[in-house]
Amino acid sequence: MRPNVETFLGCGAPYEAAGMVLYGAPFDSTASFRPGARFGPSAMRHESFGLETYSPYQNADLTDCAVFDSGDLELCFGSPETALRDIEARAEEILGDGKLPLLLGGEHLVTLGAVRAAARRYPDLHILHFDAHADLREEYLGTGLSHACVLRRCHELVGDGRIHQFCIRSGDREEFRFAEAHTQLHRFDFTGLEALVVRLREEDCPVYLTIDLDCLDPSALPGTGTPEAGGVSFIQLLRAILTACAANVVAADLTELAPALDPSGVSTATACKVLRELILALHGPDGFHENIEKERARK
Repeated sequence: MRPNVETFLGCGAPYEAAGMVLYGAPFDSTASFRPGARFGPSAMRHESFGLETYSPYQNADLTDCAVFDSGDLELCFGSPETALRDIEARAEEILGDGKLPLLLGGEHLVTLGAVRAAARRYPDLHILHFDAHADLREEYLGTGLSHACVLRRCHELVGDGRIHQFCIRSGDREEFRFAEAHTQLHRFDFTGLEALVVRLREEDCPVYLTIDLDCLDPSALPGTGTPEAGGVSFIQLLRAILTACAANVVAADLTELAPALDPSGVSTATACKVLRELILALHGPDGFHENIEKERARK
């Protein structure tokens, strides 16, 4: 795996030494409202140099992390299944090398490829899902492979009681009915997250963390494909990330930045800061180093 020419700030460690690997999935072919998320990964890399590597929120620095940025995958825009297979293969390679894969989207459908790889390696996988939208449709416009269906497809992999959804404030009636029977859906904010993470830690459950940036209020991040009023603030999301990363997170993603939809650049700057904090939270005392050691001990 070769290093990318332009890496995210502070993520220039050699692959062999890295505990975490960034990889981009620039795909938005099923976007149902405003396309442009395919440009999210490269925009986050390019604009990340407007940040400091140091986080005053966590008193931690990206220079203390060993993170390898492998760049963007070259994906087939005309075939969602082909793109998902390529994403799955990259996630499988990273997991197989004992490293934590951190996927940068792209639209939210890209999560399915990474979850397929994680669920194969961890049959008892749980999914923590931060999003404005339930993403639980059986199909959308005649296809089951849509960003509107991604968590429904993930449910088919992990089953009932393993998907925990937060900040949800949009979906059709059938999605909410499905959630009542099959997922744990928390409307509007992160209420209940801390208690859930305590339980997941006690049960030593492997966790996939997926963050759709439209969980943020459009006033904080308007540059996304389907903005939804009533979202959380950056600080609320940061606290939720810090809480979630106390669980045994084995893989994660950050999706749905569409940089061209916010000419001010504020959305990209916000996404970069979320990504910095996510990397540092995963790297913390209960982060990926400890989790990788647990996985090695299991083997």
